[in-house]
Amino acid sequence: MSNPIQNISLITESSSSYKDLDKMNTIDLLYNINREDEKITKAVNLVIPMINNLVEQLVIKFNNGGRLFYIGAGTSGRLGVLDASEIPPTFGVSPGYIIGLIAGGDTALRTAVENAEDDTNQAWKDLTAFNPTPNDTLVGIAASGTTKYVLGGIKAAKAHGMLTAGITNNPGSPLAAIANIAIEINVGPEFITGSTRMKSGTSQKLVLNMISTALMIKLGRVKGNKMVDMQLTNTKLFNRGVEMIIDELGISKQEATQLLSKYGSVRKVVNSHQKE
Repeated sequence: MSNPIQNISLITESSSSYKDLDKMNTIDLLYNINREDEKITKAVNLVIPMINNLVEQLVIKFNNGGRLFYIGAGTSGRLGVLDASEIPPTFGVSPGYIIGLIAGGDTALRTAVENAEDDTNQAWKDLTAFNPTPNDTLVGIAASGTTKYVLGGIKAAKAHGMLTAGITNNPGSPLAAIANIAIEINVGPEFITGSTRMKSGTSQKLVLNMISTALMIKLGRVKGNKMVDMQLTNTKLFNRGVEMIIDELGISKQEATQLLSKYGSVRKVVNSHQKE
């Protein structure tokens, strides 16, 4: 697809630093991909002050009843939905705390939806189903920083008094220009020219991990270094909860198992034991 915003130099579309990938042997392909991946954490490190700004404002918003929305298209949209979907089981919060929306709807999670990212008005239509308020925050994710679905959503959200942020891999992009907080992760050209599912996508995943994890910790959903509010949805997680209780309270495995079965969460077990 041609660049929707003309006269912008896109790092994410610039030519790979490697030639003749189709002629490389497998081991060289793998080492070269890894060599490029090593650049990602350094690029993320440079934008931590902006991430910090966003998280600090999110804490205030959430304490006033706010929510966090992610919007994106393609890989960026899928990563937002993924991060949002992992928060309830990890931290025991309502699915309505962090919500991920992708251009083209849930169908686009598995298959590409033609032209979905080019609809400027659709993101706000998708958001209005959740009755957004000025206490809510919208984070637009777009490697290029030019995705119309994301730009339209950010503009509308700002007009309705919401805090906005943009995660992009092109410094100086339209998304960075219009968002209240610009998180511009310059990871350089992709290993395969234009394949933003690689370095750009990985950098976005890292930043989303940082935003949601730091937010949940600051909101008290972690005790010490443990996920005390995680949902005990399978044997592995129940057993993990038992080990957390043993470590926290210094009791036997049998007693920890009985208490977790009784109270249903690590936090409730610890709190009840401390009251005794």
